[in-house]
Amino acid sequence: TAFLATLMEDGNGGSYSNIFKDRDASSCPADIQEIPGIVYQWFIDHPGWMIFIGVVILVIFTIFILLTWISSRGKFMFLHNVIHNKKEIKNPWNEYAKEGNSLFLWRLVFGFIILLIIIFFIFYTIYKIIDIQYIEFNFELIIPFIGIGLLFLLTITVLIYIGLFLNDFIVPIMYKHKITTNRAWAKFLELFKQHFWHFVLYGLFILLLIIITAIAVILAGVFTCCIGFILMIIPYIGSVLLLPVSYTFRALSVEFLEQFGEEYKLFPEEEQTLNNNPEIQE
Repeated sequence: TAFLATLMEDGNGGSYSNIFKDRDASSCPADIQEIPGIVYQWFIDHPGWMIFIGVVILVIFTIFILLTWISSRGKFMFLHNVIHNKKEIKNPWNEYAKEGNSLFLWRLVFGFIILLIIIFFIFYTIYKIIDIQYIEFNFELIIPFIGIGLLFLLTITVLIYIGLFLNDFIVPIMYKHKITTNRAWAKFLELFKQHFWHFVLYGLFILLLIIITAIAVILAGVFTCCIGFILMIIPYIGSVLLLPVSYTFRALSVEFLEQFGEEYKLFPEEEQTLNNNPEIQE
C-alpha cells in the first residue's frame, strides 16, 4: 500500500489518501477491492512505464525459456558423462536433442501450471481476507485458512515429488529408451504403482541428504570467512566446487532405479567400462 501511495502522488493532482478521504476504518475492504482499479488507472495515466514494465517482463520470460531449454538439454549431457565417466559436450548435446526438447516442453507446461496454482492460492487467500473484514472475529473464521494452508502444503508436496521424479527417474528412462517425456512418465507410473512406498521413502531420503549438504555448505562458508559463500554464488565456479555433490545425487538416482530390473539399467558393466577406458586399464 505504501508503494501504491507513492505512485499515486504523481498522477491526477492527488494522492492515494485523497482518493479514500472521508472513509472510516470499516471501509477498509472497499479500499482493498479498489486497489486493482487504482493500479489499472495508474498504468493508463503512465503508458511509458507500462511499456517499460512490459518489455522487462518479456525479457525475463525470454531468458527463463532459454535457460530452461539449455538446462533440459544439459540434463542429458550430464547424465551421459556420469554414466560413462566422460566429459563430452558436443556428442550428447546432439545425440539427445530430441529427448532434451521434449523435456523442455514438458517443464515449460509444468512451470506454467505451478504458476497458475500459486496465483490461485494467493487470490483465494486475499478473497477470504476481504470477506472476513465484515464479520466479527471468532475462531471459526480461521478454519478456512487452516484448510487452504493444508491444501497448499499437500499441493506443494506433490509438485516437489513430481519435480524430483522428473529429474531423477524420468530423465534416465528417456535416456535409456530414447522416448519422449510423456512415454517415460507412463512407463515410470507403472513402476511407481508397484513400489509406491519405495519412491516415497526415496524422496524423504533425498530431503535428508539435501539438509545435510546444506549444513555442510553453510559450515564451509562460515569456516572460510564467507569466501566459500562468495565462490559458490558465482555460477560456473559454484558448479565446479559442488560437482562431487551433483555427481553423487545424479549417480544415486540411477543406482536406485537400476534395482527394479534390467530395463532400467544404465551403468555399463565393469568389464565393458574397462575396455572403453584405456586410461583406467593403465
